[in-house]
Amino acid sequence: MTVSDPLADLLTRIRNAQMRGHETLVVASSRQRRALLDVLVTEGYLDGVEDTEDAGFPALRVRLRYRDGRPAIRRLRRVSRPGLRIYRRRRDLPHVLNGYGICIVSTSSGVMSDRDARARGLGGEVLCTVA
Repeated sequence: MTVSDPLADLLTRIRNAQMRGHETLVVASSRQRRALLDVLVTEGYLDGVEDTEDAGFPALRVRLRYRDGRPAIRRLRRVSRPGLRIYRRRRDLPHVLNGYGICIVSTSSGVMSDRDARARGLGGEVLCTVA
């Protein structure tokens, strides 16, 4: 099945799996998905990501994180999308929940959180916000 927006599909799968209380989630692998998931692991929203295979194709096994039985990710929203790309300079990157959430940005140096992008003086495409 062809997906027109793979990152939106990934974010929806994470939201759905957490609503159902699943411990793990398997999604198709790509470099951009892996980079986004690595940022979520680094920021403490996911427990881990492992390379695996699903029906003979490369896949990623995502271990979801829960705190006191509630999902660590309360809100996960796609910002830039194929029909409307959103680019921001370093000083214009959004602050999510006054710093309690993160914004994931695709920069010329890779995919990173808004804090890392500001520290490095980089702007880029705002992929999603996480709280």
